[in-house]
Order: sequence, then C-alpha cells, then structure tokens
Amino acid sequence: MTSENETSPSQTPLLDQIIADLETGRQEALTQTLLATHPAEVASLLESLPPEQRSDLWEAVPVAQESEVLSFLHDEARTTIVDEMDPGELVAAAGSMAPEDLAEFIDELPEDLTSNLLLALDTDHRKRLDSVLNYEEGSAGRLMSTDVISVRKDVTIAVVMRWLRRHESLPPHTDSLMVIDDEGDYLGKLDVSDVLTSNPATLVEAVMQPEAATVRADLSEHDVATLFERRDLISVAVLDTSGKLLGRITIDDIVDVIREESDRTLLRSAGLNEEEDMYAPVLPSARRRGLWLGINLITVFAAAWVIGRFEEALDQIVALAVLMPIVASMGGIAGSQTLTLTIRGLALNQIASANVRWLTIKELLVGAVNGVVWALVVSLVTYLWFGEPGIAIIIGTALILNLLAAALSGIAIPLLLNRWGIDPALSGAVILTTVTDIIGFLSFLGLATLFLI
Repeated sequence: MTSENETSPSQTPLLDQIIADLETGRQEALTQTLLATHPAEVASLLESLPPEQRSDLWEAVPVAQESEVLSFLHDEARTTIVDEMDPGELVAAAGSMAPEDLAEFIDELPEDLTSNLLLALDTDHRKRLDSVLNYEEGSAGRLMSTDVISVRKDVTIAVVMRWLRRHESLPPHTDSLMVIDDEGDYLGKLDVSDVLTSNPATLVEAVMQPEAATVRADLSEHDVATLFERRDLISVAVLDTSGKLLGRITIDDIVDVIREESDRTLLRSAGLNEEEDMYAPVLPSARRRGLWLGINLITVFAAAWVIGRFEEALDQIVALAVLMPIVASMGGIAGSQTLTLTIRGLALNQIASANVRWLTIKELLVGAVNGVVWALVVSLVTYLWFGEPGIAIIIGTALILNLLAAALSGIAIPLLLNRWGIDPALSGAVILTTVTDIIGFLSFLGLATLFLI
C-alpha cells in the first residue's frame, strides 16, 4: 500500500460536503470533487461512510482512480467495495495496480476472478507480480517494489545521465540507483545527488556506496521498519539469499508499516482487529467485541471468587470492603506501566535473554520503592480515616506485595506470551489485570483474616 508525503487539510469539511452531495443526489458535483481529491483521501472518505452511502460514493469514483483508491483501502472496507464490483471492472482496476499493491489485493479475490486477472495481465506485469507473491505476507519481499533503475559499476556518470534521460519518469522516491554486475548481483548504490554533482567522466565505481544497507527478501517488515528508523534511510535494496537484486523498499512503504503497527497495537489492546470497519454491520462487530467481553468476564469472576473466600472477614470488618479496591487498582496501574514498557521494548528489539534479568530486578526495585512510598501514604490516610492501626499496617503491606507482583507480572507476561507466539498487546492487559486483582484481594483480605479475625 502506497502513501504520500504531502499534507492535506482536515477531512471533516470535505466529508460533510460529500455527505450533503450524496443526500441531495448531486452526482456531477461528487465526481468533480473526487477528481480534485487524492486517492488516499477518497479511500478515507469511503471508510468514513455507512454501507449504503459508501456504495453511492463508489459509483461516483472516476474509473481512472479506482485502482489507486482500492490500494489505499483497509481490508474489510475494501471487501465491501469488491463485493459490489462486476468481474470486468475488478480486472481492469487490478490490472493497473503496482505489483506490491496487487499482491495484497489478489488474495481477497475469488479463485475464478484471480485466474481471469492473471490472464489479463501483460507478461512483464505478471512476472513482476509472481516475484512478489513468492514471499510470505508481512515480509520484505511482499513490501518491495520491483520498479528499480540499476546501472553497472564500470560506466561513467555521463553514461548514467544519458540512461536516465531515456526514461519519461523515474520511479517514485528515487533517491539512489542500484549498482549491479552482469549477473544481477548487488554491488552497492549510487545516490542521485552524486550523479548530479560528480564529474561526468567519473566511473560509477568511484562514487557508489558498496557498504549501503540491504535487506533480505524474507526479513519481516517490522525489522525493515526498525532498520529504516535506526539508520534514517530513504530507500533500501532487497536481495535474495544469493545476493541478487530483487527490488527496493522506500520510506513511503515504511510509513505505512509504522502506522499499521501503531493502529494494531492500539486496537488490539482493546481486543479489536486493526482492519475492522467502523461502519461494519452490527452483528459481526458485536461478535468480534463480545469475545473479549466474555474473556474479561471470566477474569472478573476469578477475582470475585477470591473475594468470596473472605466473606466472613468482610462481614465483620466493613472497612475492608471500603479499602480493598485501592490495593487492586494501584497494582493494576503499576503493572500496566511495566507491561507497556516491556511491549515497547519487544517491539523495538531492545529485550534479549542477556538483559532480562537486569530489567526484572530494576522493575522489582521500582515497584518496591513506589510500594513503600505509597504504602506509607495509604496507611496514614487509613489510620486517620478509621482509627485502626492494624488495618493501616495490613493495607500498606498488601500494597507493597501487590506492586512487587505487578512489576514481576508486567515483565513476565509479555515475555511468555511472545515466546508462545501470542501478541502481548492483544491479551497482556487482560491477564495482568487478573493477576493484580487476585494478588491484591488475596494479600489484603488474607492478611486481615490472619491477623485481625
């Protein structure tokens, strides 16, 4: 999926205008507005409309824009559009997509349409598509563009300039040319700035960068994004296992990856799918969200069961019922802080087996310091409120224990989930909350039962 670097004004006034035109049936005005709007903005407008209005707006999208708009749509929203398109329209739109966008799109098409589409592509386009489809989704091979300008190291800058002038246009975001040998093996890159400023008689070999960063086609897109971030890259060459040049990845592709990962983390923390359509039908949306409500309900019952084991203590000392949410809540907040930092560390590849022990000890010490400080505060408030030194000491002790448990859980839970192949952003918070609730209630009510009753 491609993206643009240019900024655009707020979409809200444009959305209001589009909705007004749809409601009044001003088809010609809609078409003119869409022609003046970037395809990425058109895709955003489509995703901002309920199903019926989305269908009406799609009918107004100019045919020349359809392929680009489809490439910008998220999966679920795109599926609703594709279901309404006739086969001929689908083949025409898909046939003009870039291979990397088409590879993502073609997986969503019915098998018969896929066959027709592949037959409709010209030989060169089909070959470039096949080279992308050979790689797993989420890999550098799927992310790369095969539209690359390459040169030989033994030619002069003057020859390179003549070669570039033969092109009507350069591939988007061309900051460098790839240098290869006669066998297609990658040798380095040649910055366009060097082409423009070097002596025309200079050989490419003299000004190219043989040590420029490269990535293998099977590298994950997350790792590619990390490389771009650390080295401030604009583009990078993609190689196969033997070192042959396959394509390139540019910064606009990485911006998409970073945005999608950010959206995924935010939505999964609430148990939502990052591709979920805001205007999807009620029943599918309810079913998806209901699953995590059910999981949360189980954890709540687990905490309630622990409280139920101390019913006698709660009946005898009313202050326990008033104060027990404090311990659980403080543990939950402290644990979520550690959990967030750990998930971030995993995402940035900053956590390895060699530093886990140090990180665990550090977080336990942080939990201990905060536990002692806030235990003193809570104990003092409790004593002034109820005048019971025993309850004040017990809630302080329980608070320290729960903050230590929260710190340990905040480290251990995401590490274990990650090792088991489960996204910690998706389920870590649910598990952590259960642990801190149970430990908080168990320590506070258990200590109260042992020493006050």
